[in-house]
Amino acid sequence: MNKRLSEEQLNKLDQTELIKIVMDQQRELEKLDNKLQQFLEAVADSNRHRFGRSSEEFNTDGQLSFGIVDGNLVLFNEAEAIHDEEIKENPGPIAKPRRPKGKKEADLSKLEVVKVTPYEMTEEELSETFGDEGYKRLPDEIIKRYYFVPSKVGIEEIHIGVYSGKKSEKMVKARFPAYLMRTSLVSPSVEAGIINAKFLNAIPFYRIEKQFEVDGIDITRQEMARWTISCAERYLSVFYDYLHSRMYGYHILHADETPVLVNKDGRPAGSKSYMWVYRTGDRLNHPIVLYEYQKTRNASHPREFLKDFSGICVTDGYQVYHTIEKEHEGLKIAGCWAHSRRRYDEALKALPKGSRKGTLAYKALAMIQGIYNADNVLKDLPLEERLMKRQLTVKPLVEAYFAWCHANEPRIGAKNKTAKGISYSLNQERYLKVFLDDPEVPLDNNSAERAIRGFCIGKKNFVMIDTVSGAKASAIIYSIVETAKANDLNVYGYMKHLLTEIPNHMEDSSSDFCEDLLPWSDSLPEDCYKKK
Repeated sequence: MNKRLSEEQLNKLDQTELIKIVMDQQRELEKLDNKLQQFLEAVADSNRHRFGRSSEEFNTDGQLSFGIVDGNLVLFNEAEAIHDEEIKENPGPIAKPRRPKGKKEADLSKLEVVKVTPYEMTEEELSETFGDEGYKRLPDEIIKRYYFVPSKVGIEEIHIGVYSGKKSEKMVKARFPAYLMRTSLVSPSVEAGIINAKFLNAIPFYRIEKQFEVDGIDITRQEMARWTISCAERYLSVFYDYLHSRMYGYHILHADETPVLVNKDGRPAGSKSYMWVYRTGDRLNHPIVLYEYQKTRNASHPREFLKDFSGICVTDGYQVYHTIEKEHEGLKIAGCWAHSRRRYDEALKALPKGSRKGTLAYKALAMIQGIYNADNVLKDLPLEERLMKRQLTVKPLVEAYFAWCHANEPRIGAKNKTAKGISYSLNQERYLKVFLDDPEVPLDNNSAERAIRGFCIGKKNFVMIDTVSGAKASAIIYSIVETAKANDLNVYGYMKHLLTEIPNHMEDSSSDFCEDLLPWSDSLPEDCYKKK
């Protein structure tokens, strides 16, 4: 009933009609309340992306304990669950963290020491100061400070002996290492420097070009792009393929993807392409990170990339991965708890701080944090013991969370963030429970998200990639850079080594030589490692 009724008309209505009017008004008010909540969440989410921190922390002091009683969530130590939130709202004095004793001296000992010409007094000055008393020399006062030498680029002039017979026309040259590109001035050290600047430090080619100008060298961004694409296609792609084959030997992989714009890909301007990333599990030794460029986000790409992989792949809730799991007998998909909690976090941030406690989103976050806390206690245990204790201590918390979701789903009809969070968890329930049966599977896909972060930072600086060749070359180079980082290598030194060694093996019939180039190989030279 939409028309406004007078007092007289209301008095004439019977009880059944009055109840119907009140129920209709309650439903309308509930719809308005849900729309208002959705609007507030949208505004808060927009502001968070524009101005806020990206952290989704929901800290708790100690392990949460909870259960389901009569269909309701009961937090058995709720005071501890909100302890950190209260501290944030009423912060006390913050103690300045102390530098560990001897750390500064240890850091300085790694650096080269250049002794500056000492400052000394002349004999005349000493005689004038001390007179007939004379003087004795005490230990010098020593002041230490950093020094910096700007980048330096020069020309390597390589002389190769050429010989011929005195009577015949026979001519030979002395043996010499292979070079990158015969008609180019680029060397392994220069290209490694360009890769280090662009793919590690996210500096676009035009800014590297400006730095070269400062150094007095005319190396254009077009030259750098050409060198980088050629090196990726001719040499680094061989090593990339070898890493791909080695990745199939691992039991756990992570997968993720992020959009990227490619200017000249034969499609209308603004068409989205995708950079996919695959990473071996955090708990496994010798990590490998591989990027792959593709024009689309459809299932054919991970299907091809993972066709020879047997094991567990941890992903977000993207349906494509579930589709290929059904087709691939040896592939199992595990879900991501970080994605499960994300909608609750967004719902909570849409509310004023004083009204967050007690909401469904708050309770959901508390339960998921309890699952994380319980599992973190087990992270350093041997695998068999970790599996056993996951079943004993973590599984009941997981089952309690899903029982809570099932109990509350019918009570939330609105399409707000909390409802979406519950719906997401229930849709992903099978995949979110996979970690309980394998001690090597983590709770989330954060490893892949960390692996793709370097590319996302670079993407913000260069905005788009110009060509498909450039996108494919970027995928190859980012793969090797991120793999080097994951293995704690010096990226510049490692890339220089690869670009020096791989050209010497281009005529080899197999890629076995790549074994000695792996980031964990004992054959790597000293400058591939970070100074420790």
